Amino acid sequence: MTFPSIERDGWTLVSGEERHTLHPETFPIPGRSQRESLSPGDAAQLLFDIETREGGGVVDRGVDRMWVIVKRRQGEGYCGVLDSDPGEADGLPLRPGVEVTFLPEHVISIERPPEAYVLEKYGADFFEK
Repeated sequence: MTFPSIERDGWTLVSGEERHTLHPETFPIPGRSQRESLSPGDAAQLLFDIETREGGGVVDRGVDRMWVIVKRRQGEGYCGVLDSDPGEADGLPLRPGVEVTFLPEHVISIERPPEAYVLEKYGADFFEK
């Protein structure tokens, strides 16, 4: 699995497990077994560390919570599509619908959107292998 980096991609994922360890009372996350057993169509909320660049320089950097809908299991992690809008910035390849690979440690929340929503937004072949 290849993960994004700030230097190469302008964004990276933040470990939800580390945040939870630092702030267990104020930053709850689902149990490890839930985070390790996601299925296609599940929505996982992840922490995206995004660097905004303009004119060749960094103008902002922050962490946003965004949703990714799982397409398939990939090794010890998952591959899904970004279902949130990160906004636009120079050179930022992160857009709704782009594939995102992640591990259970990145997941901070889990939901299950209606299948009709996923099919309407991403097409009938979303659940095909």
